[in-house]
Amino acid sequence: MRILTRNEVQEAEREATGRTGMSALVLMQRAGSAVAQFCVSHFKFSSVCVVCGRSKSSGYGMAAAEALRELAATVSVIILAGEATELTDDTAAMCSRLSAEPIFVADEAGLDDNAVRDALGADLIVDAIAGGDFAPLLEGLARKAVEAVNDAFGTVVSVDLPSGIDPDSKAPAHESGVDAVFAHGIITFIAPKPAHVFGELTSGPIAVSEIGVQPALAAHSTGLSVITGQEVGITFPPRLSDAHKGDFGHVLVIAGSRGKAGVAALAGMAALRAGAGLVTVACPKSIQATVAGFAPELMTEGLAETPDGTIAMDAAGQLESLTTGKDVIVLGSGLSRNPETAGFVRHLVARCSLPLVLDGDGLNAFEGHYHELKRGSEAAPFRVLILHPGEAARLFGVATDDVHADSLEVARRLARETGCCVVLKGRRTVVAGASTETWVNMTGNSALAKGGADEVLAGIAGAALTRRSGSLLRVGDVAGAREPDSGADLAAEQHANPGQASAFLKDVKVAAAVYLHGLAADFARDMLHENTVLASDLLDTLTEAFRDGDLQMDQRLFYLQK
Repeated sequence: MRILTRNEVQEAEREATGRTGMSALVLMQRAGSAVAQFCVSHFKFSSVCVVCGRSKSSGYGMAAAEALRELAATVSVIILAGEATELTDDTAAMCSRLSAEPIFVADEAGLDDNAVRDALGADLIVDAIAGGDFAPLLEGLARKAVEAVNDAFGTVVSVDLPSGIDPDSKAPAHESGVDAVFAHGIITFIAPKPAHVFGELTSGPIAVSEIGVQPALAAHSTGLSVITGQEVGITFPPRLSDAHKGDFGHVLVIAGSRGKAGVAALAGMAALRAGAGLVTVACPKSIQATVAGFAPELMTEGLAETPDGTIAMDAAGQLESLTTGKDVIVLGSGLSRNPETAGFVRHLVARCSLPLVLDGDGLNAFEGHYHELKRGSEAAPFRVLILHPGEAARLFGVATDDVHADSLEVARRLARETGCCVVLKGRRTVVAGASTETWVNMTGNSALAKGGADEVLAGIAGAALTRRSGSLLRVGDVAGAREPDSGADLAAEQHANPGQASAFLKDVKVAAAVYLHGLAADFARDMLHENTVLASDLLDTLTEAFRDGDLQMDQRLFYLQK
């Protein structure tokens, strides 16, 4: 889902209303329903207070009040104006549709009235004071209202953005020093803005409802997207009732060494859990039985090995038979940094004709051989590089701190120079695609800082790359590219640039894998504890992550974080 600036979101809304004749009131009502759905999904409440300013977000807030009346015992609406005539035409029209008389507050003193104080005592407070209609500094009544909301004891949900936040800012909100609402959850509309992704606005859920507006038709100056359940829905569409295992691909995992059989098995099991039809784990012969013992569903192949129990160069002679009938290769987990094994890795990568996911020691094999990672042409097999900042620093020959300082640019540079899809892990993992699209991921937590978690990600990515995507028209929605006017237009665009279209679809699949991996970790943390989560726990909570992705697609409510 593309990240748009405030002006770009407004442009998308204007285009939608002009092209379809959809009224602003209809959009407000859709937004109000989405707010109610969001609130009831995450918070418990019996009383609600909606605090509205004079912005468009206020109209959304009023519509939310009407939708919430069916879900709460009491709903109050506070409007920061002397009367309805002071509101914009659209907001005034929505105000006239309120079932109960709102509380108008004309000045700061009015916030001390008993009726206002009683209303602000609600279990749930909906902040619709300013939203994305940002002013450099909230002043007077609006600022006082923000303070009142922050002083209240109820759960706070912000409509569009916490009031006081600049929607286009990429700086963390706590560094700005501005007066803003402290929200427990945020729901925005049409598309996320930079502040939603980079502002560190809340530890609670952040969701987007497109409310029937096609954000693909707007400009996209940020050049960035954020991963949501939308990408998951595209990558993993519902299985057909007559499907068989061959429809979901055969993943070959080449991994492991003496003492590291577990990570090879984790990568293989993750691929199976993520939907691959078949998985074969190829590993040194001495650990083959151990890997097979982890799960009866795994097929295994024993490879020639070095005296140290790592894959030997002689195993290169097995590659042709090993790769026949496979769809994707996952290479690197626990291979060790044995020089002969590193040579085997480079030999395989140079001759590989299949899509390839490269991580861990598979990437370490290219230290000092960075140029060998470059794909020869657009026709070359798709490659994914999954690496953490330390691995990126070694490949580039720079300090790790330099990678941390600008992970977006480092990931994009690595993608440009190699022609690969690059997954640069971190608090905000970056997926810099081979198609030049760039995604930021907001799922995941510190529970992933534990051995085996990376191997689970590699296995999920391998399974994702074996899947057939859903409708390309939905992909166009996510990408933000112009949606073709007809099926003929779509076919013409694909024919004109099939390589770019193919790379984009594969990039989306990798992005979906990153999102699922992080979401599984979030569910595992909530069920267990961030200290006690094991990588193998992610195999279980991946089920909940998939279910959540399905739910997002069904409800058309997409989450940046939960």
